[in-house]
Amino acid sequence: MGEVLDMAAIRRWCRGAAKALGSTRAEIDALNVFPVPDGDTGTNLHLTVIAAAEALDELPDGAGVPDTWRALARGALLGARGNSGVILSEVFRGLADVLGPLDAPPGGAAFASALEHASGLARGAVEHPVEGTILSVLDAAAAACTSAAESSATGLAEAARAAASGAREALHRTTGQLDVLARSGVVDAGAAGLCVVLDALVAEITEEYPERYEVPARAPGAPDPVQERPEKRNGPGYEVIYLLYAQDEAVHTLREKLDRLGDSLVVVGGDGLWNVHVHVDDAGAAIEAGLAAGRPHRIRVTYLHARTREPHAPHTGRAVIAVTAADGLAALFEECGARVVRRDPGLAPPLAVLAEAILAAGDEVTVLPNEPEVLSLAEAAAERAREAGARIAVVPAKASVQGMAALAVHDPLRRFAEDVIEMTRAAGATRFGHLEVAGQEAVTSAGPCRPGDVLGLIEGGVVTIGAGVAEVARHVLDRMLSGGGELATLIIGLYAPPGLAAVLEGHLRDAHPDVEVGVYDGGQERYPLLIGIE
Repeated sequence: MGEVLDMAAIRRWCRGAAKALGSTRAEIDALNVFPVPDGDTGTNLHLTVIAAAEALDELPDGAGVPDTWRALARGALLGARGNSGVILSEVFRGLADVLGPLDAPPGGAAFASALEHASGLARGAVEHPVEGTILSVLDAAAAACTSAAESSATGLAEAARAAASGAREALHRTTGQLDVLARSGVVDAGAAGLCVVLDALVAEITEEYPERYEVPARAPGAPDPVQERPEKRNGPGYEVIYLLYAQDEAVHTLREKLDRLGDSLVVVGGDGLWNVHVHVDDAGAAIEAGLAAGRPHRIRVTYLHARTREPHAPHTGRAVIAVTAADGLAALFEECGARVVRRDPGLAPPLAVLAEAILAAGDEVTVLPNEPEVLSLAEAAAERAREAGARIAVVPAKASVQGMAALAVHDPLRRFAEDVIEMTRAAGATRFGHLEVAGQEAVTSAGPCRPGDVLGLIEGGVVTIGAGVAEVARHVLDRMLSGGGELATLIIGLYAPPGLAAVLEGHLRDAHPDVEVGVYDGGQERYPLLIGIE
C-alpha cells in the first residue's frame, strides 16, 4: 500500500482534504483579507472539496480511474464557492486532464506534468492574475515538483512532497508580494488552503498522516495581523457566482463584458459547463451577461460591504445553535448551553427560520446541524447571516452524538476561531451509528431487508440486519468499538423496547469493561437508538 494514486487513493485524498480543511477552515477564514476581507475563504474551500467528495461517493461500482478524475473535477466545479474555491476546482480539472487518461497510476514525472498543466489552467482562468495569491503558490508547487521529477528515480511520493514543500515556502513569501498582505502581516488565505490540500495528498500517498494540519498565520517577523488587518472594503459591492451552460466561443465575450463591469473575475470549466465568479456593483448586469452567453443557474449574489463588522462595533454575544427534531435531544442540547432550532421529523427547518435564529443569537455563532440533510441548509443560512456582519461557523456534525461531543468542549471564554476548531475536532473524532426499522423491502450493503427488520448503520452505511433491536445494537457497538474507543454515548429513542439501556449497559460492562458509558433519553421518533463512540 502507499505511493499510489489510484481510484481508491483519489477518493481517500478527497475525503482527507475535506476533513483537513474542515479542521483548519476557521484559521484560514481568519487570514482572509484579499480580494475581500470577508472571512470565508477556508469555508469556501472546505465546501468546494466536500462537493467533490460527494460526487465521488455517487460513482457507480464499476467506475474506473478516468471516471473518478472526471467526477472529482466536475463535483468541484459544480460546488465551487468563492474565488479560491473556483480556482481550486480548476486545479482538479488540470490534474484530471493529464492523469485521467493514463493506463497506470502516475509516477513522479506524470504528476509533475499534471500539476504544471493545472497551474497553467488556473492562471488562465483569472482575468487579471495577482502575485502573492493561490496562483503564485500553485506555480511554485508545480515548479518544485517538476524540478524534483527531473530525476528518473523520483517516485510519486517524492514529487508530491516536493510540491507541498514548494507550496509552503511560497506561502511565506506571499506576505511580501501583496501590499494588503504586507500591511496586515498575514499570508494569503487561499494559498494556505491549497497547502492544506497538497499536504493531505502527501499524507494519502505516503500513508503518513499528521496529527494536525498547520496553517501559519503570518510569515516570520510580520506584524500582528489583528492590529493591522483592514476592516473595510473599497470596491464593487456584490459577489456574483453562477454555473453557466454555454458554448465555449460565447465565454470569451462574456469575459470581456464582466471584466468591464467589475473585478476578481474567474471563469473556469469547459465542454459547455462553466463556473463564473465576479465582483461587481451592478449584479443584475452580471447576470444579464450570463443570460446573453447561455443558461445560468444556481445564481448566488452576496452583498460584500455588509459582511465585515466595524472594528469597534459592540460585541452582542456568542452562541451555539443546535438543530433537532426530538424533545429529549432538544433538552440535552439546551442543558449544554445551546439554543435549539426545532425541525419536523424527516424535514430540514426552513432556511429563513434557521437564518433568523442565527442572527438573533449573537454576532459570533456556531451552528450544529446534527443531520446530513441539514448541513447544506445550515451553510446557506450561515451565508445569509454573514451578509449582516455576523461571524458564523458551521461545525459539520452529521449526527446528534457529534453535536453533543462538540458542545462538551465548547468554551465561550476562548477566542471564537479557537473554539470552533476545538468543537470541530471533537465532532470529527466521534464515530456515529444508529438503528432504524425498515419500512419496505430494499437491498442494502448488508443484504436484502424486509419491512420490520432492524437495520444497524455506522456512518450512514448499513452493516447488519436483524430481527431484534438489542441484538442489532450489540453487533453495532462491538463493531464500532473494534477500532478502539473510550466513551460510548447511547441515546434512547421514543419507541425503543423497554429495558434496552440496561441490556446494552450490561453488554458493554462485560464485553468492553474499559469503556465509559453515557445513556440519555433522546425521544427521537425514527431511530430506536443513536450511538456515539469517542
